[in-house]
Amino acid sequence: MVEPSRRRAIEDVASELFRAHGYAATSVRDIARALDIQGPSLYAHVTSKEDVLWAIVERAAARFEAAADAAIAVNGDSRLGAPDPGVALAALVRAHVRVITDDVGAAAVFVHEWRALGDVRRQAILARRDAYEGRFRDLIREGMAGGQFEMTDVALASATILGALNGLAAWYDPTGRLAPDRIADQMADLVLRMLQGASR
Repeated sequence: MVEPSRRRAIEDVASELFRAHGYAATSVRDIARALDIQGPSLYAHVTSKEDVLWAIVERAAARFEAAADAAIAVNGDSRLGAPDPGVALAALVRAHVRVITDDVGAAAVFVHEWRALGDVRRQAILARRDAYEGRFRDLIREGMAGGQFEMTDVALASATILGALNGLAAWYDPTGRLAPDRIADQMADLVLRMLQGASR
């Protein structure tokens, strides 16, 4: 049985290496060297490099999903008053930003390296990514139906929003001038301005 702390250390180191060099260019030996252990010893903790990638991607997917569900539950719950698609979408954007800034290494791997998974795992993640994007599409649709958002192509709008948000995984610097909450607020504001149109 692999100690959870040891497995997590392997995943964290692998995340940074995959982020810096890409999954294909990172070897098991690279991961072992960064952990200061022998390459063959790493296989006592993991079965393959792809298993490490899968663990990172699956954990990141679960964090994005949980954060999104919590944001929508609080900000889009009709029991708390009339649901406001704009408020819920802004909360969804902030939740996405928080997941990325909390663990930018894992988020970057999720965003950029998931296609390196084998067919079955790649299809599973693709389905989850599509369902996740569906949360954005649904809120955009609701905002358009209620006259809060300008009419637009829903799929294009959601892809544009997520493309901008996921770009954060490439450029976010924890020592940068903007704190995560400030980035989240500004991105939420930009998303709403885009959807509401220039007249709002």
